[in-house]
Amino acid sequence: MIPTRLNLAAHLLDARIAEGRGECPAIRTSRRTFSYEDVARLSAHYASLLAADDIRPEERVIVALPDGPDFVAALFGILRHGSVVVMVNPDAPADLTRYFFEYTRATAAFVPGDRIDRFVTEAAALPHAPRLYAVESSELSARLDAQPTAFAPFDSHKDDAAIWLFSGGTTGRPKAVVQSHRSFVNTTVLYGQGVLGITADDITIAVPKLFFGYATGANVFFPFSVGASCVLFPDRCTPEMLFAQIAEHRPTMLINVPTMIQQMVSHPDARSQDVSSLRLVTSAGEALPCELHDRWMQTFGVELLDGLGTAEMWHIFISNRPGDIVAGTLGKVVPGFDVKLCDADDHEVADGEIGTLWVKGDSRAIGYWQQMDDTVRAFRGEWYVSGDMLRRNSGGTFTYCGRTDDMLKVSGKWLAPGELENCLLTHPAVREVAVVGVKNPDGLVKPCAFVVAASPSASPSTSSLAGLAEELQAFAKSRLEPYKYPREVIFLDALPRTHLGKVDRGALARHGLVVAANAARGGPA
Repeated sequence: MIPTRLNLAAHLLDARIAEGRGECPAIRTSRRTFSYEDVARLSAHYASLLAADDIRPEERVIVALPDGPDFVAALFGILRHGSVVVMVNPDAPADLTRYFFEYTRATAAFVPGDRIDRFVTEAAALPHAPRLYAVESSELSARLDAQPTAFAPFDSHKDDAAIWLFSGGTTGRPKAVVQSHRSFVNTTVLYGQGVLGITADDITIAVPKLFFGYATGANVFFPFSVGASCVLFPDRCTPEMLFAQIAEHRPTMLINVPTMIQQMVSHPDARSQDVSSLRLVTSAGEALPCELHDRWMQTFGVELLDGLGTAEMWHIFISNRPGDIVAGTLGKVVPGFDVKLCDADDHEVADGEIGTLWVKGDSRAIGYWQQMDDTVRAFRGEWYVSGDMLRRNSGGTFTYCGRTDDMLKVSGKWLAPGELENCLLTHPAVREVAVVGVKNPDGLVKPCAFVVAASPSASPSTSSLAGLAEELQAFAKSRLEPYKYPREVIFLDALPRTHLGKVDRGALARHGLVVAANAARGGPA
């Protein structure tokens, strides 16, 4: 039972100290280890600073920091003070940073001290600029050190806004999903403890950064809920950095995403890496192809749990289980959530048919900030209606088929882009691929595959990219129904990504239109 009066800082941090875990490790970095008492003291400094500067409870406060103790302390300090956390990528482009400042109307923002000038420039263009705190600057460090070491948590209601999460922004500007204290506690118990079975003995480490709700939960809230510890590092995550962190800290749980899974298994030294400390790995954020899951198991042999979550439900609500993994599927519904799949008329579809995802549970968001039309469409009574298309299998597992906007009607038949992507990924010359619909000169939408090629030696019979494109088209035709092959294959050095690291399919579609237009004019692709 979730209590009516609930503050996440008290629930996830202060409660561990009350249990006698104050001296236990909470955060592990390459510099030092921070105990629960250390983090509580730092969070009190941040809360006291906000109070001293007349930042009021329930006002928005931005955290745009690299991963580290200050991110966690600022997050818990804001919650302790009673303000609302807005997590922003510190490396977001200038125009996106300005958008976040303007859209959220935050009254304060914690930003990296070594990049303060950029944030000052963006804030200066706004009529109501937030107060900027340059974290790790000598001035702010001195002010924080001078603050009281204790600050009583604000008496929040479980349904008060706690954190704003942002949508992926693949088709427009990211919109804020307003989440309550209740949501974070609910999924922490149901998924973090119930499915992952996290205990005080676990050490977590994450590929995505903490501003991404998937990482905030799995690499802070879940371990803090049971007295475990997390590994944090500010650097951009690369396979080399991740292997080094695993070797140094020996984590037991790795919070991963398909892009990094692919990079790890493709690393030339992959099979020589010691990942024996890991008991399980999670994957979310994007669909995990069956082929990639198989390569992971062949390379590392550590259980890999794919799952599905959304910002609107905060975290994972469909997942594979330790000891019960069906590769190529998202697994089963997390106990405590309900899921149904519906057609365009909101009627449930039968097993084996593709339908739009409806989900309900106590992690449902309050709504979208300043997006009432979208809120009304997406939040229907107890249910959240996602744009995800799934198929329920006979064994109770679910298969991801793509987003509603991504589904393609080709020759009068539906094509799930993921099906073609999974097929092309099995070709040795393909490192990454994304399939989107692009209108041809006749106005018909056709599947276009954007491919990041592997090393040239992966396909020795192919002497040119043009030849490889034809080879991939023939490859798809030989393995799928004929109408599903890609009408165009466009090669890129890297797939474009959103501020959350997801493939930016909108950008790909726009690029495909340019290519199609040039081809129609007889110009270069």
